[in-house]
Amino acid sequence: MFFIAFGFCFVFACFVAWMILFRSEREKFVRWTRFINEKMYTSIQRIGRLNSQNMAQARVSVKARRSEVFQGMRRHYLLWVGGIALLALPPLAAWLFSNQLMLEGFEDTGRDANLQVSELLKGELLVPPPPLPPEFFTSKEVELVRPMLVTASRNWQLLNSDYSQRLLLVFKIMKEKHGYDMAILEGYRSPERQNMLAAMGTHVTNAAAFQSYHQYGLAADCAFMRDGKLVISEKDPWAMEGYRLYGEVAESVGLTWGGRWKMMDFGHTELRLPGVLKRP
Repeated sequence: MFFIAFGFCFVFACFVAWMILFRSEREKFVRWTRFINEKMYTSIQRIGRLNSQNMAQARVSVKARRSEVFQGMRRHYLLWVGGIALLALPPLAAWLFSNQLMLEGFEDTGRDANLQVSELLKGELLVPPPPLPPEFFTSKEVELVRPMLVTASRNWQLLNSDYSQRLLLVFKIMKEKHGYDMAILEGYRSPERQNMLAAMGTHVTNAAAFQSYHQYGLAADCAFMRDGKLVISEKDPWAMEGYRLYGEVAESVGLTWGGRWKMMDFGHTELRLPGVLKRP
């Protein structure tokens, strides 16, 4: 008898937990219950019209059985409470100690980013590619998109070591995984050059001297190489697909990608370290 009562309590607790956790199923159950009640009520009325005496006996029998059930529940209330607590405590504890954002949908844990960043910490120092000849940056196509690029610094040694290793890792992944050869257009930028570019207008840059991560060696502008030429134009579908992949890979190693800014800068990445910029 004890095991039967415990089994009944267990099933009841499962039913209560199911009703609480699954709203759609609860609504279906309520609709089904209403439907059954209406059918039962109609059947009872029909039976009552046929035989009121039998109906009265049926009501008495239902009341008696209900009373027996309630009495049984009162006698074994501790068993009921224990069964409900046994089922309710595990999901309640999981909900309290978990990240509740997970209830709204999938949360990106950044596991891929952590694996790739950890590769930087294994002690392997990636070597910068050989510098490109100046004529690569003086073609009409390049001058049209990025004027004065020939005087920009592309010296990897002037970049922050952490940032340069992350950027070189991005270059490596872009080549090996996606087939894109990449080149740096401009890395470190002097305060004088930053002010000069800012004076050209907001279509070039919004940042004055020491308001850009370029001045701290924590930013660089990059592009792609195809058939021995630089490809910078955003009108090129191949280049735009490359920028999309470049942004994904850069973000996966902890860099900030300029393609997500209001004034989009697809080739720009930076490593934002706290307390570097003088402006907020």
